[in-house]
Amino acid sequence: MAERITGHTELIGLMAYPIRHSSSPAMHNEAFATLGLDYAYLAFEVDNDTLEDAVKGLRALKMVGSNVSMPNKTVVGQYLDELSPAAEMAGAVNTIVNDNGKLIGHITDGIGYMQSLKDNDIDVIGKKMTIAGAGGAATAIEIQAALDGVKEMSIFNIKDKFWENAEKTVEKIRANTDCVVNLYDLDDKEKLKEEIADSYLFAQATGVGMKPMEGQSVVPDKSFFRPDLIVTDTIYAPRETALLKMAKEVGCKTMNGLGMMLFQGDAAFHLWTGQHMPIDHMKEVLDIKYD
Repeated sequence: MAERITGHTELIGLMAYPIRHSSSPAMHNEAFATLGLDYAYLAFEVDNDTLEDAVKGLRALKMVGSNVSMPNKTVVGQYLDELSPAAEMAGAVNTIVNDNGKLIGHITDGIGYMQSLKDNDIDVIGKKMTIAGAGGAATAIEIQAALDGVKEMSIFNIKDKFWENAEKTVEKIRANTDCVVNLYDLDDKEKLKEEIADSYLFAQATGVGMKPMEGQSVVPDKSFFRPDLIVTDTIYAPRETALLKMAKEVGCKTMNGLGMMLFQGDAAFHLWTGQHMPIDHMKEVLDIKYD
């Protein structure tokens, strides 16, 4: 890294707290180096208390932009000049672009998920999907899927702190897209089974299946699945959750969250540089890291 830093090197950041665990700097800097781009990606410990100053610093330093992660994704929008339609609907931002002094907020999580489907030859456009989850990643997926043309969507979540967020997401999708969307209680397993049976794809977008809930599943047994159902999980550690193992045993085509992570990063990378990551190379890097 140090050998290629010059007086012309463009700076991109990541604002989050905690931050030291993030794989984003390694992923983006590997892509810059592979493509010979004179950019550097650094992680900055920024929480809600220091976020406004950090955004001012981004503008003052003429940084190309920044990623934004927890706990700042739902807060940073107020400090920006403009939001993309998806970010406006989601009420969250994970990517800032500095367009000649105008700071524009984007959300690329949903873009990453939809691109990962395409990469796996899965076409959900014009079809019905059922999704479990109402947190940040789930909301981004739901909104992007509706914007992209998914015909019908059944959203399931437990009646926790995210339930109100799910209700707002449904309202926004109904107001801004032609997607037919409904919200159900995830504890109603009979309804979940009924909606999955009528869907082309089931997406798992909760934390169930990763630590500390590794080995658990939002779907109780294999009777919920059929061989021609597509089953996806946003989790990538472990690479194969209990849910995906169960789906594979039935004969379902499955997809974990590694592709979503890669393609949401690529979407941000493209917004900053105008180029795409070397996808095949980055897949190899992620395969090794998360083997």
